[in-house]
Amino acid sequence: MRVSAAIEGKILSRVLKDGDLLPAELDLAQQFRVHRSTVREALRQLENSGLVMRPPGAKRMVVSRPHANKIASGMRQALVLHEVSFVDVWEAMMVIEPEVAALAATRRTQADIEALLRVHQAFVAESQSAAAVTLVVEFFELLGACARNKVLVLAKHSLAQVLAPSLGLMIDRVAQARSRIMVAQQKIITALQGKDAEDARKWMAKHVRDFKRGYEVAGIPPDAVVSV
Repeated sequence: MRVSAAIEGKILSRVLKDGDLLPAELDLAQQFRVHRSTVREALRQLENSGLVMRPPGAKRMVVSRPHANKIASGMRQALVLHEVSFVDVWEAMMVIEPEVAALAATRRTQADIEALLRVHQAFVAESQSAAAVTLVVEFFELLGACARNKVLVLAKHSLAQVLAPSLGLMIDRVAQARSRIMVAQQKIITALQGKDAEDARKWMAKHVRDFKRGYEVAGIPPDAVVSV
């Protein structure tokens, strides 16, 4: 649609910045010489994309920055609809995750270490599979934050969301899965505490390889299509 494309172009080129107030619907209708209902539909599309939002009680839209969850959700839907397999996701993780861990070891703060320890300890104490999966995903996402790279954070977030449903099955079916995850998390945290990038890279690569072995033991085919 011409109206949404024009406004989106101004946002992406930063002519309109995060927090800027958009003109009223009537003003936009006059500017683009379209019916007001066309403007409403354009704004709805932009809102669904996370590019604009209406603050509580406000009549006019403001420019917003799409939240990582919204971006990851859209990417997750695309991966599912393109029938991406588990092995596709695993190969992507083997490329991304070890390097993220290495970067995290050199860029982490003490607050990052404390956050990772809290999630690790919660995972150790958690008995419910669904909650355990959530904590595994959170651990990966916290590592992304430690790396201080926005592209990697967004890429990791969508991969973790896609992996989560089948990860729950693997944890349920493989007796040693929890203990191996616990050990890997602790080793990675220790590497980060010592700012040892090579050890962080090594343990993360081993951790991701373990996922593949766990799926094989659980009887989940590597070519199985990921689901929501």
